[in-house]
Amino acid sequence: MHQLALPLLIGLIAVALAFDFLNGLHDAANSIATVVGTRVISPVGAVAFAAFFNFAAYFLALRWPSLHNVADTIGKGLIDKDLVTPAVVFGALIGAMFWNVVTWMKGIPSSSSHALVGGIVGAGVAHAGFPSIQWIGLNKTLIAIVLSPLLGLLLTMAIMLITSWLGVRASARGAERTFRGLHLVSSGTLSLSHGLNDAQKTMGLITVLLYSTGYLNGHFAVPNWVALSCYIAMGFGTLTGGWRVIETMGTRITKLSQHQAFSASAGGSIMLFAASWLGIPVSTTHTMTGCVIGAGAARRASAVRWGVAGDVAIAWVITIPASALVAALFYWLISGLFIRVLVVLAAIAFIAYSAKAWRIQS
Repeated sequence: MHQLALPLLIGLIAVALAFDFLNGLHDAANSIATVVGTRVISPVGAVAFAAFFNFAAYFLALRWPSLHNVADTIGKGLIDKDLVTPAVVFGALIGAMFWNVVTWMKGIPSSSSHALVGGIVGAGVAHAGFPSIQWIGLNKTLIAIVLSPLLGLLLTMAIMLITSWLGVRASARGAERTFRGLHLVSSGTLSLSHGLNDAQKTMGLITVLLYSTGYLNGHFAVPNWVALSCYIAMGFGTLTGGWRVIETMGTRITKLSQHQAFSASAGGSIMLFAASWLGIPVSTTHTMTGCVIGAGAARRASAVRWGVAGDVAIAWVITIPASALVAALFYWLISGLFIRVLVVLAAIAFIAYSAKAWRIQS
């Protein structure tokens, strides 16, 4: 165990909760972009609506503890929990937060979840090398990167097909009114599932920090105060909005009807609840983007702005390596290795420059 003074431990937990707040801010669009884009609720009302259900997920998890498996994956399923140090946790958080801020400023709906995964892996490898990686958990997460948007797309298209068949005799006005109400319900369940899956990622990180510093007496389990703190932080983050990303998710990828928006939210809810039960730290952003594309493509392929979707996909690909690199750099910085790396690089540059100068002179 790595002993850590209580003020430093509190400081690291505060940084972790700041990441959770930023996660809510960054991912607010996932559950409310469709209700904003279709004008079911005003933007201010929508963020309050999402924040409420983000926090309500805490009570759902109290009733069904098996839905908290994602915290175990983050805390001990990516990097060997016995090799984690406070410096690893700090590097992971800074790497993830850096990437979240960059993509939020650019309005790119990248994944806070995968930024955190990349941060944990990058800082863990910088500390203990590749043997520290828990490949089963990491592979499960990497596979979900590919499958979650694809399954979300297919599931949404299936919901569109089934609900279209069930409502074949309804009038256009009646169907739109019905789907408007169903859309509001599905958006609430999506915010609930979003809070459930995403808040657990910070829970897992704080728990492994407490475990690594001896505060859990060698037993890895999420304390109730950690869970409650993470749900509160995420709810407040969502309450502050995330308007740049909301625009991309709600209007720029495709224009949605109430029927399509309901199908996308319902598909996303099913995917996220299933992922939480299976313990997979799936990206809410990836999943919902796949669902929104599926809802648009179910109408016609040309309804989707594939250029915007392509830009989002590129951000997905580079999220884990970019956040891993930043996390590794910050780990080296605070552990003293950064200075040694700079000295080595400076020595290599000096030798290369000297060799070049010698060749020119000779």
